[in-house]
Amino acid sequence: MSSDFEAYEQDFGTVTAEITNKIGRIPKLSGEEKTQLVLNVDKQLEEVRELLEQMDLEVREIPIQSRAMYNSRLKSYKQEVEKLEKDFKRSRIAYSDEVRNELLGDDASSSESQLIKLREERAHLLDNTEKLERSSRRLEAGYQIAVETEQVGQEILSNLHSDREKIQRARERLRETDANLGKSSRILTGMLRRIIQNRVLVFILGAIILLTIILAIYFNLRGH
Repeated sequence: MSSDFEAYEQDFGTVTAEITNKIGRIPKLSGEEKTQLVLNVDKQLEEVRELLEQMDLEVREIPIQSRAMYNSRLKSYKQEVEKLEKDFKRSRIAYSDEVRNELLGDDASSSESQLIKLREERAHLLDNTEKLERSSRRLEAGYQIAVETEQVGQEILSNLHSDREKIQRARERLRETDANLGKSSRILTGMLRRIIQNRVLVFILGAIILLTIILAIYFNLRGH
C-alpha cells in the first residue's frame, strides 16, 4: 500500500510543479493563450484533488502503527493545494480585471473605483469560500478521526475478547492439572500404603521364621 501512496506522491509533485509554473505565467500572457492556460490550470487542479483523494484512500489501508507519518505528509499536501488554489484565484482576478480593461479601453480609467470595489468584493467572497472549504476539511478530518477511533476501539475489543478466551482456556487447563494431581496423589498414597503393609508383613514373616529357627535349635539341643 505504501508503494502506491509514493507513486501518487510522485504524480502529485509533477503536476503541482507544472501548476505553479503556469500560475506564474498567467499575468504575463494575454488573449486566447491566457484563456487556454487558465482552463488548463483549472483542469490540473482537479487532477491534483483526485490524487489527494487516492492518497487519502491509501492511507486508510495502511496499518495504524504506520499511519501517522502518512497522515502528516497528506496534510502538508492538502495545505500545498490550498495555497495553489488561492494563488490561482488571485491570478484569475487579475486576469479578469485585465480583460475588463481591454474591453473598456479609454473608459477603464473612469470605472477604476468600481473595479476596485468589485475586486474587494471578490476578495471577500474568496475569503468566505476559503473559510467554508477549511470548515469542510475540518469536518472531514473529524469524521476520519472518528472512523479511525472506532476501528481502534473494535481492534481493542477484539483483542480483549481473544485474551479473555485465552485466560478461560488457561483456567480450564489449570483445573484439569489440579484434578490430575489429585488423582496422582491418591494413587501415590495408595502405593505407599501398600509398600508399608508389605514391609510389615515381610518383617513379621522374618520374625516368625527367625523364631522358628531358634526354637528348632533349642529343642534340638535339649533332646541331646
